[in-house]
Amino acid sequence: MRKFTTFNALPKLSLVFSLALITGFVQNSDAQEVITIQDAIEKTLNNNLQVKQSKFSESLSEENLKQSKYALLPTLNSNSSYNINFGRSVDPSTNAFNSSQFSSLNGGVSAGVNVFQGFQKLNQIKQNKLLLSADQTNTEKIKNDLVLQVVTGYLQILYNKDLLKAAKEQQSVAKIQLDREQQLLDVGNKTLADLSQAKSQLATADLTVTNAVNALSISYLTLAQLMDVPSATQYEVQAPLSNMITPAASNGNAEEIYESSMKLFPDIKLATLRAEAAARSIEVAKGNYFPTLSFGAGLNTNWSSGRLQSTRTSEVIGLLPVGVVEGTGAIVNTPIYRNITEKYHFGDQLRDNFGQYVGVSLQIPIFNGFQARSSVRKAKISHLQSLATEQLAKNNLNKVIYQAVADLKAAEGRLSATTNTFLAQKDAFHVIEQRYAVGLVNSLDFSTSQSNMNKAEVDMIQAKYDLIFRAKVIDYYLGKQIVF
Repeated sequence: MRKFTTFNALPKLSLVFSLALITGFVQNSDAQEVITIQDAIEKTLNNNLQVKQSKFSESLSEENLKQSKYALLPTLNSNSSYNINFGRSVDPSTNAFNSSQFSSLNGGVSAGVNVFQGFQKLNQIKQNKLLLSADQTNTEKIKNDLVLQVVTGYLQILYNKDLLKAAKEQQSVAKIQLDREQQLLDVGNKTLADLSQAKSQLATADLTVTNAVNALSISYLTLAQLMDVPSATQYEVQAPLSNMITPAASNGNAEEIYESSMKLFPDIKLATLRAEAAARSIEVAKGNYFPTLSFGAGLNTNWSSGRLQSTRTSEVIGLLPVGVVEGTGAIVNTPIYRNITEKYHFGDQLRDNFGQYVGVSLQIPIFNGFQARSSVRKAKISHLQSLATEQLAKNNLNKVIYQAVADLKAAEGRLSATTNTFLAQKDAFHVIEQRYAVGLVNSLDFSTSQSNMNKAEVDMIQAKYDLIFRAKVIDYYLGKQIVF
């Protein structure tokens, strides 16, 4: 559930840290860059590392999707090996034993394609498409969250600037009052107690200015870090238009805002896409139950340096008796021939040993230790988890929107009340100031009235920016561009 920053009291800082911030970061240059809320948002989205990391995740998911599509294509591979054999070994070219040293070379090309695999590859493509969309939506979610942070930081600067302006005005009034008390004391119309009260009032005003300067410096630094620009960068922010002070959005219906946000808000879309991807993973897992049918083909050949081939000519190396002529007793001989061999040429062997094959493979899963069943069950559990996460996101969005609408209405009422209180306290202070000038009111009553007016002004400033912020939260959930 989102928690939105409200504009609370000024932060308390140590004096040393305060002086360091005042010296190093207070915006006092005449040539400072003036940025709008759109500029701040654009700088943040362009520089933020979370956005860049999310885009890298998108690229990885896109590659996964491409690879799952490529997996439908046939495979084509080549292989080769070269060996030197010593001692008794089988000649791969003749499949005969050879005890002499020889070299051999084998090579081939094979191709294969899965004809059927339980639709796993098709379901994997569909799942990867959903995962890519989920990563793209996650990038939008990160950007969306950053936009709200920028709005918060931007309004915090405007709020602290108005507080500093009010604090300086109070300081000026306190200085004038101290000078007046000193002059009256010099002519005998005031006591030292009255002068001490004026000095105390000025010291309080000085401290308020110091705290306001510190708070403004911190808010500039916070927004600079959010935009990922150097922390020492000096810039100014553009104040909202006058019609932004009282945004008319209290008539918004929470249920209508919720229904519109359901269609636009990236948190919901992200949870939905992840649930759909988890559902598709069930189909991928079920593919393990089906047989796998694949087709393959290949070419191969080999060569051996130990293989010889016979020539067309032969040599007589002797005679072999094969019989006797009847009556004469003459011996019949037949010549003994020795084949003349020569080296089997490389190209001839590759041509003569060339072979081809085609084949079909069918694998039927019978028992695999229940791995397929376990994969399906785990996929179903993951799907149920994603559905619960999706519903949780919807419930949180509903709660946050109803709270945001209630906060907006309360902020409008608070601004009206604090404005009336400030105007009343301001009028009361002017009356007290006039009576104090003629000695009808003591310094304590004057100081109390001034403090009440100052507090009322701070409350009114806080209520004004809280109302603007609450109105922008509603625009945020409606997917509207946030402008001032």
